[in-house]
Amino acid sequence: MALPLQERAMETDSAELVRLTLVEGGAAPSLVNALIPSRPLEAGEQYRFHFDMTKCIGCRSCEIACNEQNGNPADIKWRRVGELEGGIYPNVMRTYLSMGCNHCLSADCLRGCPVDAYSKDPITGIVLHSAEACIGCQYCVWNCPYSVPQFNPERGVVGKCDMCRDRLLDNREPACVNACPENAIQIEIVNKNEWTADHSLADSPGMPPSGQTVSTTRITLPAKNSVTWLDRVDTGSIALEHAHPSLVVMTSAMQAAFGLLCGLLLDRDLSAVSLSLLLLVTVIAINISIFHLGRPAYAWRALKMWKRSWLSREVLCFTLFLVTLTVSTGVAWASLLRPALERAVTPLAILAVMIGLAGTLASARIYLVKARPAWNMMHTPLDFVLSAFLMAGPVMAVMQAPAVWLATRLQAVGLTVALPHVAPHPRAVALAAVLWIANQITRIVRLRGSAIFERHASYNHLRGEQLWWKVALSWICAIQAVLFLLAPMPWLSLAAASAAVLLNRYLFFVSVVPLSMGLTFSNGSHGRAAV
Repeated sequence: MALPLQERAMETDSAELVRLTLVEGGAAPSLVNALIPSRPLEAGEQYRFHFDMTKCIGCRSCEIACNEQNGNPADIKWRRVGELEGGIYPNVMRTYLSMGCNHCLSADCLRGCPVDAYSKDPITGIVLHSAEACIGCQYCVWNCPYSVPQFNPERGVVGKCDMCRDRLLDNREPACVNACPENAIQIEIVNKNEWTADHSLADSPGMPPSGQTVSTTRITLPAKNSVTWLDRVDTGSIALEHAHPSLVVMTSAMQAAFGLLCGLLLDRDLSAVSLSLLLLVTVIAINISIFHLGRPAYAWRALKMWKRSWLSREVLCFTLFLVTLTVSTGVAWASLLRPALERAVTPLAILAVMIGLAGTLASARIYLVKARPAWNMMHTPLDFVLSAFLMAGPVMAVMQAPAVWLATRLQAVGLTVALPHVAPHPRAVALAAVLWIANQITRIVRLRGSAIFERHASYNHLRGEQLWWKVALSWICAIQAVLFLLAPMPWLSLAAASAAVLLNRYLFFVSVVPLSMGLTFSNGSHGRAAV
């Protein structure tokens, strides 16, 4: 005997309950055909989502069904429900926005991936992600203006909505479409050329502009007189982002290595001992970088897309920097036995500096993405370059004593090693510190005055009770680095300079507010800060 609710769900003229598409006797064809296209795709077409905001009741059945279908933990949602509200009492309104992947026509996740893990399915137009190819670098997470790709730390890879492609090709609706009791989510066919010419129906309050990636999701909004005042409900409570500690250390250390090589070149101290100590710093920095990856064993894959991805270019430049520096160091040691080789050290060091500068700028270019407005400013590359010179002087001062000690020991065993003559140049470090602090202050002032919500929200993070004292401390440490260098107290100077750069880089990561859909207060308050 069939249950009453099951009978209602299978009625061809009822769409009030969740559809059951796999039961004895088959599916209810008219219901399924109303939710997914009944004809095959033609040339120049692809599938897309249609979300009807006027029907959604915010039950989150689509979220749950998506997680169950894909086996995701509760804190990872490939489909999310946000809330919008507006008006003045008693004329108020609250509505909901459900979003999975928008399967964009110009997907930023696809362009930025260093391992080519993304592709546009030639059959359906769906943006697919290969977990097998993914190394867990999370660059796609930063690039997507909708924050669709999500990193799964247990698996070490990113994942995203694929519109339940296997179900769709089997003539079954995706899990989220099936689960919605109000038919608020459907699958449609869209002509790509026509949609590219006019994609205004993809725009909605609480969402980034659709033009950046040409989102294909069609959104049916409430009446226009309601939409004009709708806004996301989470504007006063935006979460701090992840700190990425391995990236904080790696970027700072690589910039220190680049700055140190510039200092040694200007000082004309390209001795074998000095270059060896610099090489040690570089090797440590590069090895730290792989700890950011979810699958560090496959780090070598990041070189694959150097023609397209800035992350691949960063990896390539820093690899070449390491190789050139290694050759320079080897030639410097070989010149102790064959002095004629010494003439090759300086050209190799100059080449390494040029590659190091390219790597530093490529590293900064990774963060110049539209989906992270507070990063996408000229202050990011300035910060990376000035950080290199801020740390260079203290590092040179610290390495002077061990470099002289090592050279003396080598002389004692009969090697004619020149004594290093490293000079820390306190005035140059003072200038770097002043410019570094000025760059941070200018950035904060610009964030404060910005009309872009995400940039102003980043400013509110930085002035909030959780972060303001860290901002001030980073500037104090930069000043202390100069004072300790003048003392002279080289180890304290290095500690202060390192603290300044590391603190500032930590703030760089946690304070950024990404473009995304408006979420809800019920998504958890851990790590949130009032903005």
